[in-house]
Amino acid sequence: MKKYIQVFTTVGSIKEAEKIANVLVKNKLSACVQIFPVNSFYKWKGKTENKKEWMMIIKTEKRLYKKIEKAIKENHSYELPEIIFIPIEKGNTDYLKWVSKQLI
Repeated sequence: MKKYIQVFTTVGSIKEAEKIANVLVKNKLSACVQIFPVNSFYKWKGKTENKKEWMMIIKTEKRLYKKIEKAIKENHSYELPEIIFIPIEKGNTDYLKWVSKQLI
């Protein structure tokens, strides 16, 4: 199971989220990307921010992380994008097999 991961990133618009999702899925770096609105509170350059963002959850395999990180950075508008990798410890075996079949 430890070969599977979820990668999280946030972006400033649905258009940007859809662009990145398309790049990842079309290039077979991700089997599925989920996108949903979130309210983010954070400090940036000494100022407290409260912004509407779009969270992306990217389903993939650990071996593709570096390529995914590169693709996100190349298509992301933020100066410092959040890109977080979380291992999947357990999951529906049939679903995870499907994930693998969608990837390069």
